[in-house]
Amino acid sequence: MTLSRPITQAASALRGKFREVRAASLALAAPLSAEDQCIQSMPDASPTKWHLAHTTWFFETVLLQPHAAGYRPFDERFHYLFNSYYEALGPRHPRPQRGLLTRPSVDEVHAYRAHVDEAVLALLDGADGERDWAAIEPIVTLGLHHEQQHQELLLTDILHALSCNPLLPAYRPAAGPALRLAAVPPAMRWLPQPGGMVQVGHEGPQQGFAFDNETPRHAALLQPYAIADRLVSCGDYAQFIADGGYQRPELWLSDGWAAVQAQGWRHPAYWLAADDPRLQAQQPQGGWQVFGLHGVRPMEADAPVSQLSFYEAAAYAEWAGARLPTEFEWEAAFDAPGISQMTGHVWQWTRSSYDPYPGFRPMPGIAAEYNGKFMVGQLVLRGGSVATPAGHTRPSYRNFFPPAARWQFSGLRLAKDI
Repeated sequence: MTLSRPITQAASALRGKFREVRAASLALAAPLSAEDQCIQSMPDASPTKWHLAHTTWFFETVLLQPHAAGYRPFDERFHYLFNSYYEALGPRHPRPQRGLLTRPSVDEVHAYRAHVDEAVLALLDGADGERDWAAIEPIVTLGLHHEQQHQELLLTDILHALSCNPLLPAYRPAAGPALRLAAVPPAMRWLPQPGGMVQVGHEGPQQGFAFDNETPRHAALLQPYAIADRLVSCGDYAQFIADGGYQRPELWLSDGWAAVQAQGWRHPAYWLAADDPRLQAQQPQGGWQVFGLHGVRPMEADAPVSQLSFYEAAAYAEWAGARLPTEFEWEAAFDAPGISQMTGHVWQWTRSSYDPYPGFRPMPGIAAEYNGKFMVGQLVLRGGSVATPAGHTRPSYRNFFPPAARWQFSGLRLAKDI
């Protein structure tokens, strides 16, 4: 049985997307030395080299070994080294020790990627009929979205690693000079929303790809509320700091205040005061400096504040006389007239715990462990950040992290009751 023309066209498009996404991962790693790519700065982060290998492991393990006749693994030992959290697939190298994997080398990981890429493209070329296509297309598509998630993690993880270096090196130097930006954020406007019964969640395959945690689509009852037309900016947050926000326990959730005391938080994760000794060689211009992918830059007052934990976001909202939106309020307001910065800036903390939707069922097979097993002790973030690959998110996309996480590009938008 030969491929019908629609499947041929779809296979060609998927091959092109596969090449594009796989090349993008290597491009993100290109500015980094071999030493950079091996480092692991904390247990919650992973080395760049590991991200490149793990995303390859996913295609090899979930796609090629079950579906590509005669496929021979690049190195049987990699099955143990680069499994992340798939218990059904057996034991794996401990996550906190990924930074100890000086071997295989970066060059060997690149060879591993090339080996698997060749086999995946051959599998797509040889897909024979509706049955083959129905078996492999969903796995390839999931693998590509999985890799895009790791592309973002690659950036957030290496930024944390570089922030631990006293030299504060840039991941990639900025094209222009670090000028002091004095722009004042525009006044925040409140956009009233009617509430009522709204439909939330992904609409299904006819609307394109979605992870299982975005489904099923269902009705949610919202009370009337107002949502801010923009994100909270660095200038806004600097006022919270100046007003003693990190010294006022009445603003904080109990666990958040404990984290402030235990961790010594006094500002967002990558903010640096002008008297910070690490800045002496940077010739700071005075005032807050912010470490980011382009190195140390003067704080931009109108830029969205980033690298906040949920605890800090909730404390700021309390200080501002507002609250965080629920994830359903956020989704319902996505296309509201006058709203801005909903995606592509920072992930936005919500006041929603990461729970299954009514009627949730995980993806079948190995991918059943992808999302559902993490639905406890985490908070939902919405929107997407500057590190999120273009086109990767959608209004129903649910990111999730524990409330103390602050190494992500995470900020906040305010809401309040009407």
